[in-house]
Amino acid sequence: MTSEIAATAARLVVEEGLEYGPAKRRAVAQLGMGRAPLPGNDVLEDAVREYIELFCGDTQPEELRALRVLALTWMERMAHFRPHLCGAVWFGTATRLSDISIQMFCDDPKSAEIALIDHRVPYEPTTITGFRGDAVEALSFASRSPELDVVVGVHLMVYDLDDLRGALKPDSKGRTPRGDIAAVRRLLQDTAP
Repeated sequence: MTSEIAATAARLVVEEGLEYGPAKRRAVAQLGMGRAPLPGNDVLEDAVREYIELFCGDTQPEELRALRVLALTWMERMAHFRPHLCGAVWFGTATRLSDISIQMFCDDPKSAEIALIDHRVPYEPTTITGFRGDAVEALSFASRSPELDVVVGVHLMVYDLDDLRGALKPDSKGRTPRGDIAAVRRLLQDTAP
């Protein structure tokens, strides 16, 4: 059951751009499995990678690169706030339907909003659950990707500077869960056309 849910959720993540949580819940509903146990995020990520390899192998690498270029553009604009790319764009499972998630570690959280205002970027502030389980502010806006010719959602999560300590500890697969500007530049160099 878990693998069937993961495969269905992976399709929803790739084809509709859903986040993992909503994709898993919708997959259970679509399959009519009621209260079936949901697969873990690691299992779903593996299923997403498999789906991309099978059905999007010819287009996804270029889409991922374009999203990383756009992410780097925003990271450089917000460099003062120690931005770190995370999520699907960082881990390499993003497609043109994926949003860009950037975590920023600030001395003064309000200064990030002021920077967006200075860049004349209309944004929507919301509160989300951060990587440590506490509430953090997210500044969300749309940005056009010239390479993809689509508008992409960009989410800047604003953390306190102290949260950077321990934020780069490897995840359960031994990977760094986020990367700074230099790390994103290296990813782009490694995948240069």
